Amino acid sequence: MAEKKVVIVGGGVAGATLAKNIQNQANVTLIDPKEYFEIPWASLRGLVEPSFAERTVINHREYFKKGDLVVSSAVNITETEVFTADGQQIAYDYLVIATGHAEPIPKTRTERLDQYKAGEFCMAENAKIKSASSILIVGGGPTGVELAAEIAVDFPDKKVTIVHKGVRLLEYIGQKASSKTLKWLKSKKVDVKLEQSVEVRSSSEENKTYETSNGETIEADAHFLCIGKPVGSAWLRETLLKDDLDGDGRIKVDENLRVKGRSNILAIGDITDVQEIKQGVYATGHAQLVAKNLKLLIEGGGKENKLGTYKAQPPISIVSLGRKTAVAQFPFITVLGRLPGMIKSGDLFVGKTRKDLGLEPNVKKS
Repeated sequence: MAEKKVVIVGGGVAGATLAKNIQNQANVTLIDPKEYFEIPWASLRGLVEPSFAERTVINHREYFKKGDLVVSSAVNITETEVFTADGQQIAYDYLVIATGHAEPIPKTRTERLDQYKAGEFCMAENAKIKSASSILIVGGGPTGVELAAEIAVDFPDKKVTIVHKGVRLLEYIGQKASSKTLKWLKSKKVDVKLEQSVEVRSSSEENKTYETSNGETIEADAHFLCIGKPVGSAWLRETLLKDDLDGDGRIKVDENLRVKGRSNILAIGDITDVQEIKQGVYATGHAQLVAKNLKLLIEGGGKENKLGTYKAQPPISIVSLGRKTAVAQFPFITVLGRLPGMIKSGDLFVGKTRKDLGLEPNVKKS
């Protein structure tokens, strides 16, 4: 019997994990516009320590050795095929969509590492951080908070200001974690302005001043936008799945992480409408479940009733505050300090993630 064809669109956390886990059970094709997987929650460390990116930017071929790799973007799908921007038509028996968030980044690992080394990272530049004496960060979610903390710890003489339109930092987790984080940032002399926005394009280039929606003036040598990235589903809006997207552009899935009403199209990671925090650890969980379910579906023999189900996870989050400290929210306790910092901040789970992909945790490859 011919091997079943599984096509995975998207090589982020969810797609990479699935490709690694399913490559020996089917004829797998991974479609991704870049030739590498990047550990997303570790990218901010690369801003202040560019060499760190050597371990976090991983060629797909390092862990995905058996299937086909198509370095292109998916542009359309039918009931049986995926069409790519470079003109390929790839047949599938099972399709898994894992396109996460849209983000313009380079195609090759070398180009990506060069961005870090040259200080050209799309959201912020290491060189800009070093040369600036004052820095404005727009956005008080996990990205903005972690970047502010990394700068405050590594460059304590720099004036750092966060402007956030929400009523508190880290709104996706609990009030207690937000309060602890705010107190910690203030202890590092980070100025946090809540319930305000700032239009960075209207700043004065001559004196680098920015005006907030409350009329406050902020002087900063550099600014970094740390606001949410758009969901990577725009390409689906003219396909057969156009009616399977919710109002936020996320794909509606059932308890087996199949697109609702479809038996052979699944979705995993941040692209799904699963009501939980969009984090790498949960995307990994999606991929692991779908890997098991695909193995059952491929084996056949009426195993539908054995498919694993996914339940939205409680809000657990660890936000790094520099290299040694972190704030952690667990279901029954919120902690800030060295203990959660030991869990995440030192290595940012990079070693574990590499091991999960079957790689040496500390090997650097250029």
